[in-house]
Amino acid sequence: MKPLKIAAGALALVLATGAHAEGTIRIAQQFGIPFLILNIAQEQKLIEKYAKQNGVDVKVEWTQLSGGAAINDALLAGSVDIAGAGVGPLITVWDRTKGRQNVKGVASLGSFPYYLVTNNPKVKSIADFTEKDRIALPAVTVSVQSRILQLAAAQKWGDKEFARLDKFTQTLPHPDAAAAIISNGTEITTHFATPPFQEQELAQNPNARVILKSYEVLGGPSSATLLYATEKYRKQNPKTLRSFVQALAEAADYAAKNPEGAADIYLKANKSSIDRALLVKIFRNPEVQFNIAPQNTLKIAQFMHRVGAVKNKPATWRDYFFEEPLVAKGS
Repeated sequence: MKPLKIAAGALALVLATGAHAEGTIRIAQQFGIPFLILNIAQEQKLIEKYAKQNGVDVKVEWTQLSGGAAINDALLAGSVDIAGAGVGPLITVWDRTKGRQNVKGVASLGSFPYYLVTNNPKVKSIADFTEKDRIALPAVTVSVQSRILQLAAAQKWGDKEFARLDKFTQTLPHPDAAAAIISNGTEITTHFATPPFQEQELAQNPNARVILKSYEVLGGPSSATLLYATEKYRKQNPKTLRSFVQALAEAADYAAKNPEGAADIYLKANKSSIDRALLVKIFRNPEVQFNIAPQNTLKIAQFMHRVGAVKNKPATWRDYFFEEPLVAKGS
């Protein structure tokens, strides 16, 4: 009976402390090319590859959600371990959980230009929107597109007017928003998109045109999507998380060097009918950069504090990112 008592005691300790063996990673991603690195890691089983090298028998689970708000809810509910969303959602949840779950960034999925595309011929700039316009984006007031639009408004009309365009915005998944812009058949007249949806809109609707670019607002290339996790998951799964970041680094290198192979993986992973040549063209665009170190994220983070969207002001990008050698050269 003595061995049984020891086993029971050990089990009680595990339940009390929340400790568990490493080996599970549940990843939430969204739609579009900014998640290509994850597509590659999944297709080539790179997480499993590095986990084996690091002595971990890993189980990888993938789920797809739309919008930073849904992603953050899933992370805080414990439904996923790794969240994938823009700078805005990361800063929001970092601020919200500071001193508690302590959510921080793990890596970037690269830098991509985001275009504000409209099919309304009367709209020449963000100053021309009226009550008849609706701007689709992944999550109202939360998504990175929403924050960039607010920053653009602040740059034009002053910080006090940062929310001036919020009343025109509407939450809608990128595929649905792209279909609306292309068809001209709904109340959606504008879409703050991501690749490849913005390129599809421009290619398939002669009335569609770009009125704002994210890089113009941010002053240069900026990480489009970030991956983040809770401090608890990081502490309990150091080898698994390390394997994940190593997998991302290899996937980013593959995407940068093999645009055609990356296009094939994207088409397969997303069951997409997008023109392959268009995908390859996007991947070869010099504005598209596949890297896992965060780039030019602090501007939005400090803007969000300046306008009262978050309470805590980050002094540096390292405030909202975990220390990780492979992403040490961030900004």
